[in-house]
Amino acid sequence: MNDAHWHLVVNHLPIIFPIVGVIVMFTGLVSKSETVKRTAFMIFILGAFGAIAALSTGEGAEEVVENIKGIQESYIKSHEETAETFAIFCYILGGISLLGLWASFKQKTFSNIIVIVSLLFASVVLFFAKQTGTTGGEIRHTEIRNGNNPPATENSEKENGKGY
Repeated sequence: MNDAHWHLVVNHLPIIFPIVGVIVMFTGLVSKSETVKRTAFMIFILGAFGAIAALSTGEGAEEVVENIKGIQESYIKSHEETAETFAIFCYILGGISLLGLWASFKQKTFSNIIVIVSLLFASVVLFFAKQTGTTGGEIRHTEIRNGNNPPATENSEKENGKGY
């Protein structure tokens, strides 16, 4: 496996973990279960570790894909900048979650405030997750780029009556 493959293996982790964490945290709030809330905090922390893995494999992936014909450096740079911002927000959410986990175990009165803060901050993280995933996909998937239609193929020309 090359560096690009490793990046593809881990790059979805920091996106998936916060989504799952929000669902679990919301469930913990509704059920008033400290165990479920603690689980959500741990999921957010795993998301921060996933961000470390994705960011650390990104540079190697860039080295691989920038040599592929048709890859535009501007898409790589856009993804890299967005990913760095996303990673910082993932780390902050992980830190908030560490504090929340500690507060929950120590039964601090402010632990429920940290639950709300983590949910609100997770929404910011999810915004940047979407941006990072989209800019990463745009590197190779021309069909998701704004205002850029993929080139016509032989089959689509035949379907439109232009091919033989």
